[in-house]
Amino acid sequence: MESIKISDYMNRRPVIFTANMPIAQAVELFLQAGQIGGPVVDENKHVIGFISEQDCLIKMLEATYLNENHYTVSDVMHGDPLTARPEGSVFDLAQIMTDAKPKIFPVIDDNEQLIGIITRSDVLRAIDDQLKAMYKQGHERLV
Repeated sequence: MESIKISDYMNRRPVIFTANMPIAQAVELFLQAGQIGGPVVDENKHVIGFISEQDCLIKMLEATYLNENHYTVSDVMHGDPLTARPEGSVFDLAQIMTDAKPKIFPVIDDNEQLIGIITRSDVLRAIDDQLKAMYKQGHERLV
């Protein structure tokens, strides 16, 4: 399991957000992409935050009650999100995911720039693939 790298399972084309993006636009991106959260990046693709559907839902409800829709991503994003490296182990990330709340980790390169995301589903798929391969290999030895 240690040899499975995050880069083998990460999404290299995630939906990304900017701090000055209106919440309504972020919601549209979530709905179109089917992504439940995503990194907020600056003009240099450095991850400066993270926003989720839940964050947007809270502000959209407030906007409905107040009849205002002036919120931006920066109003609700979580600063300093946990990140992962492409050469990192899927197994190690799975361990972190069992304790930490994030379901999605931005993946950054050595220049701290966003290169993708990896989700809990991606990690589950990697582990499942590994278990199937081990089962098949073990079964072939027995036959």
